[in-house]
Amino acid sequence: MARVKRAVNAKKRRRTLQERTKGYYGTSSRTLRGMKEQSRHSLQYAYRDRRNKKREIRRLWIQRINAATRANGMSYSTFMHGLKVAGVELDRKVLSQIAYEDEAAFAQLVEVAKKALEA
Repeated sequence: MARVKRAVNAKKRRRTLQERTKGYYGTSSRTLRGMKEQSRHSLQYAYRDRRNKKREIRRLWIQRINAATRANGMSYSTFMHGLKVAGVELDRKVLSQIAYEDEAAFAQLVEVAKKALEA
């Protein structure tokens, strides 16, 4: 029975690691051990940060809405409560786009929230 030679598979594995760690500094892109370690860490960071990205984007939306509501003399929490009472079903993404792009339309939304809270 012929013996198994691993040259092709081993080279392919190393080549994949080299492509994945290309551009990293020092050992992380030069030695096999460093490449393996850096690749594993990089994949973990990518997995973690795909989830963190969603949090950061939501925080940005809230900051934009808060800045726009304060410019119109209201706080973020009372504005959101006013919209809920008024029955306006716009999510934070859309509200932040309106606040960022169209200040007049956002001012009207603030008035709707104020009226709903007064009633």
